Amino acid sequence: MSIRSLATRTGDRIAASLACSVIGLGLAFLAIPLVITCVMAFDARTYLGPMPPPALSLHWFERLVSQADILASLRTSLILAVLTTVLSVTIGTAAAVGLARGNFPGKAALTSAFLSPLIVPPVVIGFGLLLFLSKAGITNGMARLLLGHVIVTLPYCIRTSLASLLGSDQRLTEAAMVLGATERQAFWTITLPLMRTGVVTGAIFAFAISMDDVSISLFLSDPSATTLPVTLVSNMRAAFDLTIAAAAVVLIAVTALLIVVLDRVVGFDTVVGQGLFRS
Repeated sequence: MSIRSLATRTGDRIAASLACSVIGLGLAFLAIPLVITCVMAFDARTYLGPMPPPALSLHWFERLVSQADILASLRTSLILAVLTTVLSVTIGTAAAVGLARGNFPGKAALTSAFLSPLIVPPVVIGFGLLLFLSKAGITNGMARLLLGHVIVTLPYCIRTSLASLLGSDQRLTEAAMVLGATERQAFWTITLPLMRTGVVTGAIFAFAISMDDVSISLFLSDPSATTLPVTLVSNMRAAFDLTIAAAAVVLIAVTALLIVVLDRVVGFDTVVGQGLFRS
């Protein structure tokens, strides 16, 4: 083995070790705060003390379910997330079909307009919606929250549905219509099943983003409609205790459940391995 080959192999090993180290540090950076939060939520002490806790208890979770404001905001968040998911998936699927199958002037500009909330900061969207809805006379908190959440989740539903549809064979739909199916029948029996991967993925993203949103909800909430993240932020400013850690564990559990559902229904190999272009 030549000296040059040995040096090349040594360099490759060093690069691989550095890459593994960076990946490990990244995973630790993401996982350690979650682990600490989970441990704090089960702390038996009645105050925030040094880690690790001397004993474990569920009393922070008992206090969590006994606070009326948190339960009310959790109910609001769940209702809002379900409504947001239904509207975003419905509008996103229809928009994806129109963008994929249609051929009209301004198609590229319309696609960019649909996806623009992905690059506009949520704070800007929230503040802009607050001013616009105030001028329009829309003062109902739930309606304002629903509109804001649909705006920020709709691009995910459109993008995932559009990717699945563009990766499918349009000739299948045309063949169904040639064999006598109407456009409606062809959509429900051919097009929509081909979009299943993107629709399900977009729905899960929409639900998770709606449950977790803070920036837009801070601007659009009112006393009659306040989401769980906004309530947690308010409690942190007023009187910080480990009830917030217990609520964070609940949100982590909901997110983990959504990930399991995504894996079981769609499959990570389809979403991140093979890509969204296969249904």
